[in-house]
Amino acid sequence: MSDSGAKEMNKSDEKHATKKDSLMLKYLKVAGAVSLYWTVSITMVFLNKYLLKSDLQLDAPMFVTWFQCVVTVFLCAVCGNISARFPNLITFPSAKVDQKLSREALPLTVVFVGMITLNNLCLREVGVSFYTIARSLVTIFSIIFTYFILGKTTSARALMCCGIVLSGFFLGVNQEALGDMSVKGVIYGVAASALVALNAIYIKKVLPAMDNNIWKLTYYNNLNAIVIFIPLVLLSEFSEVLYFEHLFEFHFWCCMFAAGFLGFIMGYVVGLQIKVTNPVTHTVSGVAKACFQTVLAVIYFQETKTGLWWFSNMLVLTGTGLYSVVRSLDMKRQHDQQSSKHSDEDNTKSSEKKSLIA
Repeated sequence: MSDSGAKEMNKSDEKHATKKDSLMLKYLKVAGAVSLYWTVSITMVFLNKYLLKSDLQLDAPMFVTWFQCVVTVFLCAVCGNISARFPNLITFPSAKVDQKLSREALPLTVVFVGMITLNNLCLREVGVSFYTIARSLVTIFSIIFTYFILGKTTSARALMCCGIVLSGFFLGVNQEALGDMSVKGVIYGVAASALVALNAIYIKKVLPAMDNNIWKLTYYNNLNAIVIFIPLVLLSEFSEVLYFEHLFEFHFWCCMFAAGFLGFIMGYVVGLQIKVTNPVTHTVSGVAKACFQTVLAVIYFQETKTGLWWFSNMLVLTGTGLYSVVRSLDMKRQHDQQSSKHSDEDNTKSSEKKSLIA
């Protein structure tokens, strides 16, 4: 074999090896981002459950939520100052308070405060295993609010997926009622689902005012929330916190700060997973995570569930996953139709110009 032929074979092998390495690196990035999302999300749920209802016996969900907002604002301020001093290291919005931006974020904050409060109240009242079902109506409320607020309709296929979610929700409630079910917890979960859906709509409305910077939105949203929570905590939970027997214990404050840190980092983790995958994969990952979280909770808390209870979970998770896929396909079809329409308009204009020139 000639030297030139050998060189070409070596180059081909090197290219193949490089492609293989880059593909492996991509797989590792996806696996790392998904693993990080699962770890942070599941740890945060279990840690919040511990703070809200455990042998700590702290009946102050709004105080716990308020402190998590404080931690988020503190970490945003730290990152903002680091970014100002070392701009090449990280990019983060300034922590300097702009009253105009704070007012812009206020409508969102009102919804946000209700959402995180009801989320924590739901988690306090129901078990971690039932938490997925209790908050499963987010998709349903998203469709309702999208229609009445934004005036957008939903395809029949997407509505069928919502029917699967609804079936799973009602079956799950029915099966949970056979044991020790908290009616208040279910009500909190349904209300929280409505506010989660409403929160997503308000984020889209407010985000342009924040230069489409999600960290800037997070900063002002949590800053406003701290102010709103203060009178609520003072009026309803001040004595509970004041006489809490573990108030000055290092372990308690470590758990509180850890929960706040996980809440702060969750925004980055979600964005990272979407960045290295895509929105549909992110939703599928969320569904799989919820399934694993449910199984983990049943094992950890040594619960016994019926076959129909497990089937209700599968209905909720399957319906949610299918809805995400269907919505993605609907959006792609609409985009292709708009692109085709614009292309036809451009061709028509081009033909008219040619006829005028002729």
